[in-house]
Amino acid sequence: MLNARLDDRLVVFFDIDNTLYSASSNISHAMGQRIHAYFTGLGFPDDEASDLHHKYYTQYGLALRGLIRHHSVDPLDFDRKCDQSLPLEDMIKPDPALRQLFQDIDRTKCRVWALTNAYKPHAERVLRILQLDGLVDGLIYCDYAQPNFSCKPEREYYEQAMRTAHISDPSKILFVDDSRTNVLGARAVGWTRSVHFCERGLKAVEGGQPKVIGNDVTKDGDDVMEVSSLQQLRKVWKDIFKHSA
Repeated sequence: MLNARLDDRLVVFFDIDNTLYSASSNISHAMGQRIHAYFTGLGFPDDEASDLHHKYYTQYGLALRGLIRHHSVDPLDFDRKCDQSLPLEDMIKPDPALRQLFQDIDRTKCRVWALTNAYKPHAERVLRILQLDGLVDGLIYCDYAQPNFSCKPEREYYEQAMRTAHISDPSKILFVDDSRTNVLGARAVGWTRSVHFCERGLKAVEGGQPKVIGNDVTKDGDDVMEVSSLQQLRKVWKDIFKHSA
Protein backbone atom coordinates (compact mmCIF):
# COMPACT_ATOMS: atom_id res chain seq x y z
CA MET A 1 0.00 0.00 0.00
CA LEU A 2 2.88 2.35 0.75
CA ASN A 3 4.34 1.71 -2.68
CA ALA A 4 0.99 2.52 -4.28
CA ARG A 5 0.86 5.83 -2.45
CA LEU A 6 4.29 6.78 -3.78
CA ASP A 7 3.65 5.49 -7.32
CA ASP A 8 3.64 8.34 -9.84
CA ARG A 9 2.82 6.25 -12.91
CA LEU A 10 -0.26 6.93 -15.04
CA VAL A 11 -3.42 4.99 -14.16
CA VAL A 12 -5.52 3.36 -16.88
CA PHE A 13 -9.10 2.60 -15.87
CA PHE A 14 -11.01 0.08 -18.01
CA ASP A 15 -14.76 -0.18 -17.60
CA ILE A 16 -15.85 -3.84 -17.56
CA ASP A 17 -19.37 -4.58 -18.80
CA ASN A 18 -20.00 -3.94 -22.51
CA THR A 19 -16.42 -2.66 -22.77
CA LEU A 20 -14.13 -5.62 -22.10
CA TYR A 21 -16.63 -7.78 -23.99
CA SER A 22 -18.93 -6.88 -26.87
CA ALA A 23 -22.55 -5.90 -26.49
CA SER A 24 -23.22 -8.70 -29.00
CA SER A 25 -22.88 -11.10 -26.04
CA ASN A 26 -26.42 -10.00 -25.08
CA ILE A 27 -25.50 -9.82 -21.42
CA SER A 28 -27.31 -6.49 -21.16
CA HIS A 29 -30.47 -8.20 -22.44
CA ALA A 30 -30.17 -11.01 -19.89
CA MET A 31 -29.49 -8.54 -17.10
CA GLY A 32 -32.44 -6.39 -18.15
CA GLN A 33 -34.74 -9.42 -17.98
CA ARG A 34 -33.52 -10.28 -14.48
CA ILE A 35 -33.95 -6.75 -13.18
CA HIS A 36 -37.46 -6.62 -14.66
CA ALA A 37 -38.25 -9.92 -12.93
CA TYR A 38 -36.94 -8.46 -9.68
CA PHE A 39 -39.32 -5.49 -9.98
CA THR A 40 -42.30 -7.73 -10.76
CA GLY A 41 -41.27 -9.97 -7.87
CA LEU A 42 -41.82 -6.96 -5.62
CA GLY A 43 -45.42 -6.83 -6.83
CA PHE A 44 -45.19 -4.24 -9.60
CA PRO A 45 -47.22 -4.89 -12.79
CA ASP A 46 -45.16 -5.24 -15.98
CA ASP A 47 -45.75 -1.70 -17.24
CA GLU A 48 -44.95 -0.06 -13.91
CA ALA A 49 -41.89 -2.30 -13.47
CA SER A 50 -40.58 -1.19 -16.87
CA ASP A 51 -41.24 2.48 -16.13
CA LEU A 52 -39.56 2.36 -12.71
CA HIS A 53 -36.60 0.39 -14.04
CA HIS A 54 -35.89 3.04 -16.66
CA LYS A 55 -36.67 5.94 -14.32
CA TYR A 56 -34.32 4.73 -11.59
CA TYR A 57 -31.54 3.90 -14.05
CA THR A 58 -31.80 7.36 -15.60
CA GLN A 59 -32.10 9.18 -12.28
CA TYR A 60 -29.55 7.28 -10.19
CA GLY A 61 -27.17 5.60 -12.64
CA LEU A 62 -28.31 2.16 -11.43
CA ALA A 63 -31.85 0.81 -11.06
CA LEU A 64 -30.68 -0.74 -7.80
CA ARG A 65 -30.08 2.69 -6.30
CA GLY A 66 -33.74 3.56 -6.76
CA LEU A 67 -34.85 0.21 -5.37
CA ILE A 68 -32.77 0.78 -2.25
CA ARG A 69 -33.87 4.37 -1.78
CA HIS A 70 -37.59 3.96 -2.42
CA HIS A 71 -38.35 0.30 -1.67
CA SER A 72 -35.79 -0.70 0.99
CA VAL A 73 -34.45 -3.52 -1.17
CA ASP A 74 -31.51 -5.56 0.14
CA PRO A 75 -28.77 -4.90 -2.45
CA LEU A 76 -27.08 -8.23 -1.75
CA ASP A 77 -30.35 -10.05 -2.48
CA PHE A 78 -30.59 -8.09 -5.73
CA ASP A 79 -27.03 -9.05 -6.59
CA ARG A 80 -27.66 -12.75 -5.99
CA LYS A 81 -30.82 -12.81 -8.09
CA CYS A 82 -29.59 -10.57 -10.92
CA ASP A 83 -25.83 -10.24 -11.45
CA GLN A 84 -24.78 -13.54 -9.91
CA SER A 85 -27.47 -15.53 -11.73
CA LEU A 86 -26.14 -14.57 -15.17
CA PRO A 87 -24.72 -17.58 -17.09
CA LEU A 88 -21.59 -15.61 -17.95
CA GLU A 89 -19.48 -18.66 -18.73
CA ASP A 90 -21.86 -19.44 -21.62
CA MET A 91 -21.97 -15.86 -22.87
CA ILE A 92 -18.38 -14.59 -22.97
CA LYS A 93 -15.02 -16.19 -23.69
CA PRO A 94 -11.39 -15.11 -23.38
CA ASP A 95 -10.18 -12.91 -26.23
CA PRO A 96 -6.48 -13.46 -27.00
CA ALA A 97 -6.25 -10.09 -28.76
CA LEU A 98 -7.63 -8.31 -25.70
CA ARG A 99 -5.21 -10.13 -23.41
CA GLN A 100 -2.39 -9.07 -25.71
CA LEU A 101 -3.58 -5.48 -25.56
CA PHE A 102 -3.30 -5.56 -21.78
CA GLN A 103 0.09 -7.25 -21.96
CA ASP A 104 1.38 -4.64 -24.40
CA ILE A 105 0.70 -1.74 -22.02
CA ASP A 106 4.02 -0.54 -20.64
CA ARG A 107 3.77 -1.19 -16.91
CA THR A 108 6.80 1.01 -16.24
CA LYS A 109 4.56 3.90 -17.32
CA CYS A 110 1.14 2.76 -16.15
CA ARG A 111 -0.90 0.94 -13.60
CA VAL A 112 -3.98 -0.81 -15.03
CA TRP A 113 -7.22 -0.96 -13.07
CA ALA A 114 -10.73 -2.20 -13.83
CA LEU A 115 -13.60 0.10 -12.89
CA THR A 116 -17.29 -0.83 -12.81
CA ASN A 117 -20.76 0.02 -11.50
CA ALA A 118 -21.25 -3.65 -10.62
CA TYR A 119 -20.55 -5.32 -7.29
CA LYS A 120 -17.21 -7.04 -6.69
CA PRO A 121 -18.25 -10.70 -7.29
CA HIS A 122 -19.60 -9.93 -10.77
CA ALA A 123 -16.59 -7.85 -11.72
CA GLU A 124 -14.13 -10.49 -10.55
CA ARG A 125 -16.07 -13.20 -12.35
CA VAL A 126 -15.97 -11.36 -15.68
CA LEU A 127 -12.26 -10.63 -15.34
CA ARG A 128 -11.59 -14.28 -14.49
CA ILE A 129 -13.58 -15.61 -17.46
CA LEU A 130 -11.80 -13.20 -19.81
CA GLN A 131 -8.46 -14.24 -18.27
CA LEU A 132 -7.67 -10.63 -17.41
CA ASP A 133 -7.69 -11.04 -13.63
CA GLY A 134 -3.90 -11.42 -13.54
CA LEU A 135 -3.39 -8.38 -15.76
CA VAL A 136 -5.08 -5.71 -13.61
CA ASP A 137 -3.54 -4.05 -10.58
CA GLY A 138 -6.78 -3.20 -8.84
CA LEU A 139 -10.56 -3.01 -9.03
CA ILE A 140 -12.98 -0.14 -8.42
CA TYR A 141 -16.56 -1.33 -7.87
CA CYS A 142 -19.85 -0.30 -6.30
CA ASP A 143 -19.86 -1.67 -2.77
CA TYR A 144 -23.44 -2.87 -2.40
CA ALA A 145 -22.73 -3.71 1.24
CA GLN A 146 -22.36 -0.01 2.06
CA PRO A 147 -25.40 2.26 2.42
CA ASN A 148 -25.61 5.14 -0.03
CA PHE A 149 -22.79 3.85 -2.25
CA SER A 150 -21.90 6.05 -5.21
CA CYS A 151 -21.78 5.00 -8.86
CA LYS A 152 -20.86 6.41 -12.25
CA PRO A 153 -21.49 9.09 -13.43
CA GLU A 154 -21.53 10.73 -9.99
CA ARG A 155 -18.57 12.94 -9.13
CA GLU A 156 -18.06 11.15 -5.81
CA TYR A 157 -17.53 7.84 -7.62
CA TYR A 158 -14.62 9.17 -9.68
CA GLU A 159 -13.12 10.99 -6.71
CA GLN A 160 -13.32 7.81 -4.63
CA ALA A 161 -11.69 5.87 -7.48
CA MET A 162 -8.76 8.30 -7.37
CA ARG A 163 -8.44 7.90 -3.62
CA THR A 164 -8.55 4.11 -3.89
CA ALA A 165 -5.94 4.06 -6.64
CA HIS A 166 -3.83 6.63 -4.76
CA ILE A 167 -3.63 9.12 -7.59
CA SER A 168 -4.23 12.82 -7.03
CA ASP A 169 -3.53 14.25 -10.50
CA PRO A 170 -6.52 13.64 -12.82
CA SER A 171 -4.38 14.47 -15.86
CA LYS A 172 -2.53 11.19 -15.21
CA ILE A 173 -5.69 9.13 -15.67
CA LEU A 174 -6.80 7.37 -18.84
CA PHE A 175 -10.32 5.91 -18.94
CA VAL A 176 -12.49 4.02 -21.42
CA ASP A 177 -16.20 3.26 -20.98
CA ASP A 178 -19.09 2.24 -23.25
CA SER A 179 -21.34 4.91 -21.69
CA ARG A 180 -20.90 8.41 -23.05
CA THR A 181 -22.62 9.74 -19.94
CA ASN A 182 -19.96 8.09 -17.78
CA VAL A 183 -17.20 9.47 -19.99
CA LEU A 184 -18.59 12.99 -19.70
CA GLY A 185 -18.85 12.54 -15.92
CA ALA A 186 -15.21 11.54 -15.80
CA ARG A 187 -14.14 14.48 -17.93
CA ALA A 188 -16.00 16.80 -15.54
CA VAL A 189 -13.60 15.81 -12.76
CA GLY A 190 -10.54 16.31 -14.95
CA TRP A 191 -10.11 12.88 -16.57
CA THR A 192 -9.52 14.54 -19.92
CA ARG A 193 -8.03 11.43 -21.54
CA SER A 194 -11.32 9.58 -21.33
CA VAL A 195 -12.48 7.60 -24.37
CA HIS A 196 -15.95 6.47 -25.40
CA PHE A 197 -16.11 2.84 -26.59
CA CYS A 198 -19.05 2.76 -29.01
CA GLU A 199 -20.07 -0.30 -31.03
CA ARG A 200 -22.39 1.63 -33.33
CA GLY A 201 -25.30 -0.33 -34.74
CA LEU A 202 -25.29 -3.16 -32.20
CA LYS A 203 -28.36 -3.72 -30.07
CA ALA A 204 -28.27 -3.47 -26.29
CA VAL A 205 -30.57 -2.92 -23.32
CA GLU A 206 -30.10 0.12 -21.09
CA GLY A 207 -32.30 0.83 -18.12
CA GLY A 208 -34.55 -1.97 -19.28
CA GLN A 209 -35.12 -0.32 -22.66
CA PRO A 210 -33.81 -1.68 -25.99
CA LYS A 211 -31.49 0.64 -27.90
CA VAL A 212 -29.30 0.69 -30.96
CA ILE A 213 -25.85 1.70 -29.80
CA GLY A 214 -24.78 5.08 -31.12
CA ASN A 215 -28.22 6.27 -32.21
CA ASP A 216 -28.59 8.38 -29.08
CA VAL A 217 -25.12 9.91 -29.22
CA THR A 218 -25.02 13.62 -29.94
CA LYS A 219 -21.66 15.34 -30.02
CA ASP A 220 -23.00 18.79 -29.08
CA GLY A 221 -19.64 20.29 -29.91
CA ASP A 222 -17.64 18.18 -27.47
CA ASP A 223 -14.30 16.61 -28.35
CA VAL A 224 -14.81 13.19 -26.75
CA MET A 225 -12.66 10.58 -28.48
CA GLU A 226 -14.65 7.59 -29.74
CA VAL A 227 -13.39 4.12 -30.64
CA SER A 228 -15.30 1.11 -31.97
CA SER A 229 -12.60 -1.38 -30.97
CA LEU A 230 -10.34 -1.40 -27.94
CA GLN A 231 -7.46 -2.14 -30.29
CA GLN A 232 -7.79 1.47 -31.49
CA LEU A 233 -6.48 2.53 -28.08
CA ARG A 234 -3.03 1.58 -29.38
CA LYS A 235 -3.20 4.75 -31.50
CA VAL A 236 -5.31 6.93 -29.21
CA TRP A 237 -3.06 6.19 -26.21
CA LYS A 238 0.10 5.31 -28.14
CA ASP A 239 2.33 6.76 -25.40
CA ILE A 240 1.40 3.97 -22.93
CA PHE A 241 2.17 0.98 -25.14
CA LYS A 242 5.50 -0.75 -25.52
CA HIS A 243 7.28 0.45 -28.65
CA SER A 244 7.37 -3.05 -30.08
CA ALA A 245 3.62 -3.53 -29.63
